[in-house]
Amino acid sequence: MTPIPTRLFRLRDELDRHWLGWTLVAWACVVVWYLQQRQGNIYWLTLGDTDDNMRLMQVRALLAGQGWYDLRQYRMDPALGGFDIHWSRIVDLPIAGLILLLKPFLGTAAAEKWACGIAPLLPLSIAMTGLSLTVRRLVSPFAWPIALVLLVAFCTTTMPMYAPLRIDHHGWQLAALAITVAGIADPKGARGGATVGLASAFSLSIGLELLPFCAMAGAILGLRWVWDAAERLRLMVYGLTLGGGSAIGFVLFASNANQAMRCDALTPVWLSVLVAAGALLVALTLANPASRPVRLALAAIAGGLIVAGFVHFFPQCLGRPEQVSDELYRTWLSNVREARPIYRHPAETAVPVAIVAGLGLTGALVAVWHARRTPMLVGWAAIALFTGFAGAMLLWQMRAAPGAQLLAVAGITALIWILVPLLVRRGPLWARIGVALLAFVGVGIAASGGKLPWATKTAAKPGIDKVRQANIACTRTSQLRTLDAIPAATMFTQVDLGPRLIVVTHHDAAAGPYHRNGQAILDVHHAFTGTADGFRPIAARHKAAYLLLCPNMAETTVYRSHNPTGFYVQLARGQVPGWLEPVPLPDGTPYKLWKIRYDR
Repeated sequence: MTPIPTRLFRLRDELDRHWLGWTLVAWACVVVWYLQQRQGNIYWLTLGDTDDNMRLMQVRALLAGQGWYDLRQYRMDPALGGFDIHWSRIVDLPIAGLILLLKPFLGTAAAEKWACGIAPLLPLSIAMTGLSLTVRRLVSPFAWPIALVLLVAFCTTTMPMYAPLRIDHHGWQLAALAITVAGIADPKGARGGATVGLASAFSLSIGLELLPFCAMAGAILGLRWVWDAAERLRLMVYGLTLGGGSAIGFVLFASNANQAMRCDALTPVWLSVLVAAGALLVALTLANPASRPVRLALAAIAGGLIVAGFVHFFPQCLGRPEQVSDELYRTWLSNVREARPIYRHPAETAVPVAIVAGLGLTGALVAVWHARRTPMLVGWAAIALFTGFAGAMLLWQMRAAPGAQLLAVAGITALIWILVPLLVRRGPLWARIGVALLAFVGVGIAASGGKLPWATKTAAKPGIDKVRQANIACTRTSQLRTLDAIPAATMFTQVDLGPRLIVVTHHDAAAGPYHRNGQAILDVHHAFTGTADGFRPIAARHKAAYLLLCPNMAETTVYRSHNPTGFYVQLARGQVPGWLEPVPLPDGTPYKLWKIRYDR
């Protein structure tokens, strides 16, 4: 029999030499598990988020022949020319490709379902590869399995972005973030700079959600150069790839609408900033003064020039990037949950995120101290800065949580890798592995607020449960399909129901939750919070033939709170005006439907 130490040595050698292959095997296992676990949702095309539904509509339009640069959604408020969507086509491509690949074998409907099930899992392979690279470079060539376990088991806000049917852009941007971190940790300057620059350009070409993270990555590379002039090549290549990659992304993917001087996407505004920033960074590295204070002063001047130029040339972007009115912000945007800071979220949501982010920062700081006399010090200092920045972002908006948890993985891995040998002093490797497994369980219990993540069940409060049930029932495919018995028409309904309505049925919607179309959103809110007499003129402006309501859906709580005697509340109480003609629906329907009579 082969001695145990020899087997473990062979295992260690296998993990080192074939780390990428085994990372992809781990990814394949996650894919199989996810697809099996969510096959019911895939069958019913249960796209739970409004953006996922709109993403599918964009793909359908592309495959039906709509222009590459035309991202307008013509089934949303068709009377006024459709909705201006600020996205790019990048994320549409894998979904469309999978549909075309599967269609000859499964048919259009099934191909669409499985494409939506598989597509979100593709960027997970990139994210897992990026994390493995980071951990191999900074912790140990053998520690990457720990990072993958932490990601899959304990990143409670990151992993849902890769779940089947989560087809919007977040998973791809998080994958780019993972590659960015790997680039920061890369000991080879030119390769690391190119990795960070291209990953940032890719992410920004998709959307600006991770713009603060991309900016911080650039700042970290700048600080590395300030500290050590030998980092010149890393910063130079980063500047070239950031500016050049962003320009290529703009040319290939910026929609017709994004050619305007808007502030919410990669438009000429942000393209100018990125190209100018890249050029200034290259100029700094060409000068490359020997004095550290001089390098710091030049970097500060370059940053000041970017800020001053932005203020001078793009004053319209100094406020909210969405450029929405104060009324729209109060009425709608401020109610978006992910836009709220972490302390405004329930404890069961906020605590796991805060614990993982906190452990990640703690681990990164411990790793900085541990590496203080090694070449890895600079890399860990950069990771610690990035992890701390991500944690601070949570105090601004909770939408930073998936990125914050992703960045925390390297720090937690280092914490486990450093502490286990201290707990098991020179003990056999199997004992260290056992302690590591116990550490995993401890992280999981902490991250889930005292319960194992896979066993946690949250008791629903009566009021919240009522809203949740309505949200599920009114977006259910089988219920929405009953509306197809009515001839195709534009339906005036809740803003958040619009995208799901146009995905499942042949009906059009008057509005959807997309900020560039603020007047339509305000029209819906004015209609439901105003008087009964004020409703018909608004509905007529959008040429709506029917009024569709989902009582108790989350959005209706806003209508109730804004005006307890408004039109929605009257309808909920059964006070229906004579010009609304009831339309019979099947028993058990969660909807109320009326034909709007403009002749009465």
